[in-house]
Amino acid sequence: MREPIVIANWKMNGSTEANRVWVEKFLQLRGDLECRTAVCAPFVYLPQLVSLLKGSGVAVGAETVSSRKNGAFTGEVSADMLADIGVTLSIVGHSERRTLWKETDEDVAEQAALLIEAGIAPVVCVGETLEERESGRTEEVVLRQLRAVLARVPAARLGAVAYEPVWAIGTGRTATPEAAQAVHAALRAELRASDAAAADKLPLLYGGSVKPANAHELFSCPDIDGGLIGGAALRAEDFHCVCSAARAD
Repeated sequence: MREPIVIANWKMNGSTEANRVWVEKFLQLRGDLECRTAVCAPFVYLPQLVSLLKGSGVAVGAETVSSRKNGAFTGEVSADMLADIGVTLSIVGHSERRTLWKETDEDVAEQAALLIEAGIAPVVCVGETLEERESGRTEEVVLRQLRAVLARVPAARLGAVAYEPVWAIGTGRTATPEAAQAVHAALRAELRASDAAAADKLPLLYGGSVKPANAHELFSCPDIDGGLIGGAALRAEDFHCVCSAARAD
């Protein structure tokens, strides 16, 4: 049985006070959620969150990581540094990193490998642009992105794979549950071809304007095991509502 997980991705948002209030509120609301939860935040707030969430069962993750292990790379943060402060997972390959910072499939694969080496679980994001979708290349693109990672690291060492169509990130547009499920099924089949046992355990997440109003319908799909949540994760109440829609089979 796959245990669902819902991950907050705060992006470039937060403050020490806002973070404290968010954590306090979410822990009050959490109750008997049937999913694992995690918060990914900007680097500068990770030590604070590790401290605030210690012993709570809520994991703390980074939003990205350097594709270099160490050295003269001003402004970069390595996987070993994240492990040193208690981070247990990290997003890699988010569409904003691929499009705005031009991270390549090879960069993402290297990031995943370095995270695993440091004992951190990678959450690998894949997704197509609107142009790629309209030209019928969705499956081609997401499988290419996934295969680049699987060529470097075993599926069993991944924390999750998140399908986040680029055209749905921050736009309010969401893939229909049927369309999202079709992509997740293709991803699951690719993982199964690599490692059947791992494919049956690895959570596949949907990310793309998930909110309380559509979370239940999306998470009810057989191959969608939770979500990578952006805008709706900025309010603890909304994030809790989304988490409530993720239930174990």
